[in-house]
Amino acid sequence: MDLREIQQQVDAYISQFKEGYFPPLVNLARLTEEVGELAREINHQFGPKTKKHDEPEGDIALELGDILFVIVVLANQLDIDLSEAARRTLSKYQVRDADRWERKEPG
Repeated sequence: MDLREIQQQVDAYISQFKEGYFPPLVNLARLTEEVGELAREINHQFGPKTKKHDEPEGDIALELGDILFVIVVLANQLDIDLSEAARRTLSKYQVRDADRWERKEPG
């Protein structure tokens, strides 16, 4: 599924409810919450902080999916094409950081 399809599916989902999209600042707060949940899972799996014995194992992929969902919501309500935004961002990195990192030897 490409980003345009994801944006369309999220819009179809949100549009079925009377409340519709929450205001952008509410969604920014939601995004911050989701990034915090991702940080917690990564810290538990790769950092020094261990989970409590009764705490269930988390799912990093699901946390990333939650972040993606909120990003798509923000893009939709601000009329941003995420495919175009991603293209522009990749181009920026390819130009800006073209000689920044040591490249692997071919083969």
